[in-house]
Formats: sequence, C-alpha cells, structure tokens
Amino acid sequence: MSQSIDISQSILYPKWFGGSASCMAVLVSHPLDLIKVRMQMNQGGVKAGTLNTYIRIVQGEGVLALYNGLSAGFMRQLTYGSVRIGLYETLKEQAKANNIPTSPPVLGLLAGISGFTGAIFGNTSDLGNIRMQNDGSLPAHLRRNYRHIFDAWRKVKRQEGWKAFGQGLWQNAFRCGMMTSCQLASYDSFRDLIVETTGIHDNHPGFHLSASFLAALVATTLCSPIDVIKTQLMGSSTKQGILHVMKDLTATEGMRWFFRGWMPGLVRLGPQTMTTLILLEQHKRLYRDLKEKTGTQKIAL
Repeated sequence: MSQSIDISQSILYPKWFGGSASCMAVLVSHPLDLIKVRMQMNQGGVKAGTLNTYIRIVQGEGVLALYNGLSAGFMRQLTYGSVRIGLYETLKEQAKANNIPTSPPVLGLLAGISGFTGAIFGNTSDLGNIRMQNDGSLPAHLRRNYRHIFDAWRKVKRQEGWKAFGQGLWQNAFRCGMMTSCQLASYDSFRDLIVETTGIHDNHPGFHLSASFLAALVATTLCSPIDVIKTQLMGSSTKQGILHVMKDLTATEGMRWFFRGWMPGLVRLGPQTMTTLILLEQHKRLYRDLKEKTGTQKIAL
C-alpha cells in the first residue's frame, strides 16, 4: 500500500547529481591538482614551490598544459565522485530512517565507507589522471603520451598488463575514504556548528563558503601523507611497496615529505570542495523547483 508525503520534506534526488557537480568542479580544480601531482612526483633536486611550479609549467609547456589529463579527471568524477556522494547521501537517509543519530563520528564512518567504495570504482581513472598530469615533466623518451583516458587504459593494458590497474588501489581507497570522511562529514558537522553558534543559516552568502573551507583544511592536512604515497605509487611503472616509497622519501628529505604539495592541495581542495557542494545544492534546488512547477507535490513510498 502506497503512502504519500509532502515532497518538500522528502525527495529522492537522482544519485548522479554528485558526479555532475564534481565534474563541473574539475574545471576549477584540475590545474591545481596537476601542480600538486608535479610537486609530489618531484624526485630530488630543487624543490619548487606552488608558484614556481606553475610558472615552470606555463613557460615550458604552455597554459593548456595545466589541463593535461582532463578527460581522466572527468572520468574519475563520473565514477568516484558519483559513487562517493551518492552512497553517502543514501547511507545518511538510511540512518535517519532507522532513527540512528547522525553524530559526527557516525557521519565520519558513513562518509569513510562511501569514499573507500568510490575509490575502487575510480582507481583506473585516477591512475591515468596522475600519469597524464605528470607526463610533461618527464624526459621526452620516458613520456607515455596518452591522448585521453581510453588511450591510457589501452596502453596500460598492452604494455603493463591487467595488474597495473591495481597499482596503489588500497592506498588510494584508504586515502579517499579518509578524505571523504574529513571532507563531507566535517562539512556537515561544521555546517551544524555554524548554525548553532552564530544562528546563520544556509541562505547566507558565506555559510557554505565557511563550512566547506574548514572541511577542506581538515581534509588536506590529515590526508597529505597518504596522498603523496598514492601519487608516487600510481605515477611509477615499476612495482613498489608502501614501505619502500616511505623509506626513499624519508631518506631524501626527512619527514617534510608528509606535506609535500600541501599548499596546492589546499588551494585545489578548497575551491573544489566549495564548488562541488554549492553546485550539488543548486542541482537539488533546481530539481525541487522543477517538481513544484510540474505539480508533482507528492511522491509514493
């Protein structure tokens, strides 16, 4: 027997909204993601800062080089972005339906599960993305010259075999689980905290900006070491273990490698987080408006 409720209080939003918002955000975040990868892949020599890395790329390869690997970036968000946000929203709905309090620890667990799962779906795209972003920094004879993500997959399969697609998988999944937990769960928590302490609600211009920036700060700091290791593992064609990578990094630069690429990571994650979440809210708002205009005021459960 069906039951009707008011749509303004319970709407089943399409799960692809997260992927759509994430893809739009890539246009903002991709250049800074590329700079972060270049800094993390830099082995020995002079360590260039964010601005110097940017200048070196533009002068040596041109402005468009900042968007190398964009097709892989889009594919990553269509897989990883869609799954992690869609699954997180679903798990939150299920928790509320079963009267489970959505406290910060619970939200962190749900977001962590969502990010871990999403990374499994997006790992092959992530591998192609990192390699395409770093290709321009390699000597000409070592460049892979992938034209797009499908060309990258074809060449990886032919040259390295199926096992290559699993490079850095579990490190990436752990990192994405932690990143999503810090990002989405802390965003929800900071949002509630802002409402409780200031009385400001989500119709205020600075509401989403403040909550998402704080979430990005937490996520970037806690996930930086894992991100560096993941980039090293995926960027190399040789089989390396986590301990081997950590040993080499520590031997060459001490514990400073923990935060290699932290600043471009923050500069990237801040706008990416804010853009993704704001666009996600706009997707939902337009969907609600469409339902109201078409007269679909109730849905059947």
